[in-house]
Amino acid sequence: MRARVSVLLSAAAASLVAVTGVCWTGAALAARNGIRAGGPGVPYANMPAIAPIGVRVDNYLDVPGSAKGPPVDPVKGYRTQQLGDGLYMITDGAYQSIFMTYEDGVVVVDAPPSYASRIPQAIAEVSGKPITHVVYSHAHADHIGGARNVGGRPIIIAQAETNRLLARDNDPNRPLATVTFEDRYRLSVGNQVLELSYHGNAHLPGNTFIYAPRQRTLMVVDVIFPGWMPWRRFAVAQDIPAYFAQVKEINAMTFDTLVGGHVARTGTHADVETQLAFIEDLKTAAAAALKTTTPGEGLAPSDRSGNPWAVFDNYIDRVAIACVNQLTPKWSTKLAAYDVYIWDQCYSMEQSLRID
Repeated sequence: MRARVSVLLSAAAASLVAVTGVCWTGAALAARNGIRAGGPGVPYANMPAIAPIGVRVDNYLDVPGSAKGPPVDPVKGYRTQQLGDGLYMITDGAYQSIFMTYEDGVVVVDAPPSYASRIPQAIAEVSGKPITHVVYSHAHADHIGGARNVGGRPIIIAQAETNRLLARDNDPNRPLATVTFEDRYRLSVGNQVLELSYHGNAHLPGNTFIYAPRQRTLMVVDVIFPGWMPWRRFAVAQDIPAYFAQVKEINAMTFDTLVGGHVARTGTHADVETQLAFIEDLKTAAAAALKTTTPGEGLAPSDRSGNPWAVFDNYIDRVAIACVNQLTPKWSTKLAAYDVYIWDQCYSMEQSLRID
């Protein structure tokens, strides 16, 4: 179901509002006599009450209290949380990074541009030592694009694939790492340790697992979203089967606290188990919809015989509808922002099952 299919019969629209309180806006909702070629028509059968991609909603589903973290001071623009001996998370409520203090300095992992300039202030609240090291979780600018704003001349550490991508991008706000590794790197500073490991491409080549053994804290960015629906298209994962495998791998690891790089709170093993259960249900629902949906059903004969792109578009739209319908009763109240990205996840899952 794409944005072009936004004209609904008034009765159908009324029923959707009655069920969800969502007001569908945009094109006229009244039924029309005749349909202009290439224009919007009536909705597909069994349309979910969850607004599809490209259709504006007046209100999204409420965010469950369990998904929310402690409030962020609007004056400071960040919140710090101690995760263990000398280890802290810093967040603005949407992004997360960590810093670790030791006898002679501080190690920072990631510098999101939304609050990177405030990281020195957050550190100063607990330590007067300088930032000696910056670790990149991966190459994406939304997580490390503020690296120059933390100040000083720290040693920058990253997996080799991250440095390759940074060299390609040539972004002055994301300076190249001065130390790189292939599979594993143990950063030992004073009495503190961070264990860095690379588990292959899933979200992005170079995306690194960061583990603080003393604090039993694991940081993996853009894979687990505690309490929330993953960001669209599995956080734009480059390799969806590998993304699924990494969620399972994280679920098998030993840790007490998980830092996922996004949302307002840290995670637990229970959050990983919940996300694993969701993506497995999603895979099952998409696979079933692919097998039971008939290509071309409902299309004009001329489109079925002469427009293979139309046949395929009609098919994948109806597969996504079946996928969303299957998942909504169980998951719409369990994951924050379920309604925001469920269509994205179903589209991505069906395509991965078809071609990966």
